[in-house]
Amino acid sequence: MPSLAVVLNAVALVLVLALLAAAGAGKLARLDGATYPTALGRAAFAFVAVLSLAAALVTTFDAVLT
Repeated sequence: MPSLAVVLNAVALVLVLALLAAAGAGKLARLDGATYPTALGRAAFAFVAVLSLAAALVTTFDAVLT
């Protein structure tokens, strides 16, 4: 069982990666000429996609390794 510090660091890393992906998606959308609401929507979609992917990977690894 991993310690609490390892789990919290992993959660923080996933959140930082999700925020970076969202910021990148929003910036690319704005550079492409999208309006601010559209760019914000694309950034939110990217954020949720990264979090969903991380949750799916954790679930898969948990099922395989136990």
